[in-house]
Amino acid sequence: MARVFTKLGKQITIAVKEGGADPDTNPRLRVLVQQSKKENMPKENVERAIKKATSKDAADYKEINYEGYGPHGIAIFVETATDNNMRTVANVRSYFNKFGGALGTSGSLQFLFDHKCVFKIAPKEGIDLDELELELIDFGVDEIDFDEEENEVLLYGEFQSNSAIQKYLEENGYEIHSAEFEWIPNDYKDVTDEQRASVEKLIDKIEEDEDVQNVFHNMK
Repeated sequence: MARVFTKLGKQITIAVKEGGADPDTNPRLRVLVQQSKKENMPKENVERAIKKATSKDAADYKEINYEGYGPHGIAIFVETATDNNMRTVANVRSYFNKFGGALGTSGSLQFLFDHKCVFKIAPKEGIDLDELELELIDFGVDEIDFDEEENEVLLYGEFQSNSAIQKYLEENGYEIHSAEFEWIPNDYKDVTDEQRASVEKLIDKIEEDEDVQNVFHNMK
């Protein structure tokens, strides 16, 4: 939970720096505030993250991606938000090296992934998912799924369609639980249980770093 709060706090700070501190005029901040409520993030944490963005002494976070191969040729895509790129790249490189992988150059693995926006919304009574999918095709959604465990509808769309999809959902009264950008593999690679364990050791180590926001991979 602490990790989720840290991640959301950084995202809120970045959103405020980019679009201002008013959720009514900053769509990205609006969704993050909603997401923080769903994650039970204390209100004071949200206010602190917003205030941090407007403070002259605040750290200037930059969003930087790193790409590399883990053990057994598994492609790994790492998203970070950092105020010290030298520290972050040194740490990420050391994790890859220590656990049998290798950090690649920026952009070297992007062809293996599709950059998508992913919305998680509360289901509305009486809404047919097939009809909703047809309706949202014009707004850039290319896939809809339902998560029974979380009781959420998942919408996948093109990266550049994020604003149009969010606008539609808000105007039509849908409760947005989260809106994320994800790197989704074009293809997944089979591994044995033993190979999976060695890849997961690397992923776990990367995710422990406080500068890391998300880790994506193409392990089946």
